[in-house]
Amino acid sequence: MKINRLVLFVVLICTTFALNAQEQHRIEDKGAVVGVKTNIPYWGTATFNAGVEVRLAKKWTLELEAGLNPFDGKKDDGSYGRSLKHLRLHPELRYWFCESFHKHFLGLHIPYLLYNVSDVKLLGVENERSQGWGTGVGVSYGYQWLLSKHWNLEATVGVGYLYLDYDKYPCANCGSKIESGHKHYFGPTQAAISIMYLF
Repeated sequence: MKINRLVLFVVLICTTFALNAQEQHRIEDKGAVVGVKTNIPYWGTATFNAGVEVRLAKKWTLELEAGLNPFDGKKDDGSYGRSLKHLRLHPELRYWFCESFHKHFLGLHIPYLLYNVSDVKLLGVENERSQGWGTGVGVSYGYQWLLSKHWNLEATVGVGYLYLDYDKYPCANCGSKIESGHKHYFGPTQAAISIMYLF
């Protein structure tokens, strides 16, 4: 009998704390808690992309963005033309100066990349193909404008470090590897103008 009363007392205390915590959560956490977004300029590279951002606290969010370009530029003769084939995962923890999903923020991101790019002078693979993977760390600054109750516009830029591991092939004969190696990259790691829908 005493055990039943003790269990009932513990259940009542836990229920009271849970109801109080929920009420406090409602008071403190007004506004959007989840947003879905897409980076508009990233579509210009024929890359499908989407992101999800989740509110962790009043001034903290966690974002995960993914980009996929499945086009390999492979020709009928087996050689490769210009291609930006890649898969990019971009998690980022953000601190907001005002409140989440509004105005200025700073971010810390840890990107991961699988790539198979060819004949892109800007990436240092003119008349060559390079495939491999990369990861790193960077910081970003951004700003979000409220467009309406559910829509935001975001601009963000980031810089950091990437470690890139690769194999190089000549575009004309992609079966013969020229070299394997790795590269340390310091520079821009993020640039986005995103449209976002908030829930």
